[in-house]
Amino acid sequence: MPLGRLLITLGIVLVAAGLLVTFAGRLPVRLGRLPGDIYIHGRNSSFYFPLTTCIVLSALFSLVLWILRK
Repeated sequence: MPLGRLLITLGIVLVAAGLLVTFAGRLPVRLGRLPGDIYIHGRNSSFYFPLTTCIVLSALFSLVLWILRK
């Protein structure tokens, strides 16, 4: 029984991730382009680190895992 619930949960998460990737361009908030993301552009190189995006995704995943534990 627990394996079945785990597989159902993973399936729902995969479907949600697929929908997010498919419709990400139409969302009002673009992940990876949030204020607080670090982008440094030089003449010959560039550096990009999505700091705020990482924090938002971490909080979202933590919330989902906390809900699934209950």
